[in-house]
Amino acid sequence: MLMLQKKWTLKAADAELVNSLQQSLKIHPSLCRMLVQRGIDTFEKSKQFFRTSAEHLHDPFLMKDMHKAVERIHKAISQGEKVLIYGDYDVDGTTSVAVVYRFFKDLHPNLEFYIPHRFTEGYGVSKQGIDYAREAGFSLIITLDCGIKSTVLIAEAASYGIDVIVCDHHMPDDILPGAYAILNPKQPDCNYPYKELCGCGVGYKLISAYAKQYDIATDRVNQFLDLVATAIAADIVPITGENRTLCVLGLKKANEDPSIPLKALKQISNLDKAFTITDLVFIIAPRVNAAGRMDDARKAVELFLAEDDEAAKSLAEQLQENNNDRRDIDKSTTVEALEQIQEIYSDTALRSTVVYHPEWHKGVVGIVASRLIEHHYRPTIVLTLSNGKVTGSARSIKGFNLFEGLNHCAEYLDAYGGHYFAAGLTMSEEKLPAFRKRFDEVVKSMVAEELFQPEIEIDAEIDLSTITEAYLNVLRQFAPHGPDNMRPIFLTRNVRDYKGMSQIVKEKHIRFVVDQENGPSIQGIGFNMADKLNSVVKAKPTFDILYHIEENVWNGQTRIQMKVVDVM
Repeated sequence: MLMLQKKWTLKAADAELVNSLQQSLKIHPSLCRMLVQRGIDTFEKSKQFFRTSAEHLHDPFLMKDMHKAVERIHKAISQGEKVLIYGDYDVDGTTSVAVVYRFFKDLHPNLEFYIPHRFTEGYGVSKQGIDYAREAGFSLIITLDCGIKSTVLIAEAASYGIDVIVCDHHMPDDILPGAYAILNPKQPDCNYPYKELCGCGVGYKLISAYAKQYDIATDRVNQFLDLVATAIAADIVPITGENRTLCVLGLKKANEDPSIPLKALKQISNLDKAFTITDLVFIIAPRVNAAGRMDDARKAVELFLAEDDEAAKSLAEQLQENNNDRRDIDKSTTVEALEQIQEIYSDTALRSTVVYHPEWHKGVVGIVASRLIEHHYRPTIVLTLSNGKVTGSARSIKGFNLFEGLNHCAEYLDAYGGHYFAAGLTMSEEKLPAFRKRFDEVVKSMVAEELFQPEIEIDAEIDLSTITEAYLNVLRQFAPHGPDNMRPIFLTRNVRDYKGMSQIVKEKHIRFVVDQENGPSIQGIGFNMADKLNSVVKAKPTFDILYHIEENVWNGQTRIQMKVVDVM
């Protein structure tokens, strides 16, 4: 199935700021343009961006309730209380639990961790989890990557005499839970300077504060930086400010002195080069997430807690098996969902996709929803049957706030939650037809027609002659990449198929060789673009090309190449 033609949009940048920055940095104007687009518009900000260090991390005690949280944990340790570290089943949740558990386990043996089961308990703090804490005699729960919306269950815990410290990064409701302490930079009246930490980032700030207060060596805290970077990458939070600093430090740790679990995951993934953020997102994170999607996420935490290579290898192999199963199911479900779309959605006036099959695996519906958007660019919901209810995941497009949209469909739903681009929902099966109709009406009312064409945002327009080793040397320092600091996309106009050398490789891809008049030639690769060879590359005397600039290492030789994104 052919992908939709995408709209190309060149990002704006203030010309005066670009010029001023270029005067002070003396680098190519296109690089200054990309800095300004990222809010890096002065020499000092540029220096901090390019020379990231631990000095740029904020004092953890700037976070509201941090003193209360640290003192309550210290009291629990001093008095031998039973403490439960409670997290979510995704990468952010499992790394958070591992980091906080491992840090405090050295100080306090009376410690356990708890991960809710995705299928029997669902996301966040669960009734089963609170009941377990009460029955087992815990007097303190520390929640990680969850809890900010668990007002009722935290009140129930308090009624049993259990204090709860909430460490979360999700947007709070108007009414906060009555926890002993809440660590969340997004809560009202929190003066913490950086608001975009992930759950593991908040956990890292907690152990940093405890170490600072009680004079524990910073090495004991920083041994977990590779896991913090993994969580930041996997949770798709902005790679700006403190997150970027933590990623730089975490990648350094991962590549120079990786933890035992990360070494095991690297080995099982057959990754034989230095880690990048992309590797953490697309190679490490799926294997960790697969534990919760296909089985029990406790395995992921046990891997992160492993202290010897053999134990880590065994657990990593189990995660690899889960991930292989997940991939097979994900692929077959996507095929079935695309067939269903063609049967049900012949009506081109529809502006949403809602597909359902009672036997689809609940653990892959979110992934499948994302895949469907690549083919049918519209807000998409994939549903299955679980415990007698229709339940599933939703993914959105630019211009449609999914959580707000589901608010307008609340009368048909038993439960829902999420944010702008992703959400989960549950309903009775008999309400599905009415919900499907209502959801489409809501999408049509909220999304302008032009937003149903996917868009590629371009960072800068350059000539091929701009791409030199010196240029690439500065460009490398823009990494690590992620939301709000995405890998730059370049536009070059009027390129030619150099001596007719561009060709299809492995049936689906194009190996590009292009040049501009009176300029150098450059090679590139365009994955899954074979249909563009005859329709664009060979059909036109010149064409426009979008690409990333990257290095290709082959047989010990390194050369600059393009990773082609689109041609027109």
